Amino acid sequence: MHPAREHQTIAILGVGRVGAAIARQAIAAGYRVVVAASGPASDIELIVDAVIPGAVAASAAAAARDADVVVLAVPLHKYRTLPVDALAGKILVDAMNYWAPIDGDIAEFDDDPRTTSEIVQDFLRTSSVVKTLNHIGYHELEDHALPPGSPGRRALAIASDDKIASALVAEFVDRLGYDPVVVPGLAAGAAFAPGTDIFNSKFDATGMTLALDYARTGLPVS
Repeated sequence: MHPAREHQTIAILGVGRVGAAIARQAIAAGYRVVVAASGPASDIELIVDAVIPGAVAASAAAAARDADVVVLAVPLHKYRTLPVDALAGKILVDAMNYWAPIDGDIAEFDDDPRTTSEIVQDFLRTSSVVKTLNHIGYHELEDHALPPGSPGRRALAIASDDKIASALVAEFVDRLGYDPVVVPGLAAGAAFAPGTDIFNSKFDATGMTLALDYARTGLPVS
């Protein structure tokens, strides 16, 4: 579905606070960054120049076309507006969240036993969805980043059904300034969804590993 190669171009679909923060951090990490909203590139060019200097504005389809990794940072309830054909074969980072107190009750998510990422993966079934970047505040993403090996470096969890996609996204997370902790299976993303202990806390790699294991088994790790 996708080549096992180093990714250098990141597309960000969504130019709100989350998307903008990820884009700025990716630029700081040395990536080429293309950003898109729901309309033509001309609609966001001035905003991008002011808020995400160094990024290139494009349509969603054009942004996805040459990207090695695409970050989904649109409001979750708008996921069906994503360009399915343009995203075919792509590795997608799902940074979206469903938070009923903020979003209101959405039956599609409330009545489905699957995680929201599994629902998105079903819609974008020709792509590989990886859940991460959803459990760190946009204001923290730039402030908490540290070089590899730094004491107390913050960790971010990664969940996917695709091992190759998980590995490539782990490299991306590391370059953004965080220790990646991969957990197998997209459904495991439930452990760091809104309202969970992981979502509401900060962990280093050891702490994240223990927290994910506890979420899976309900038993402390000795």
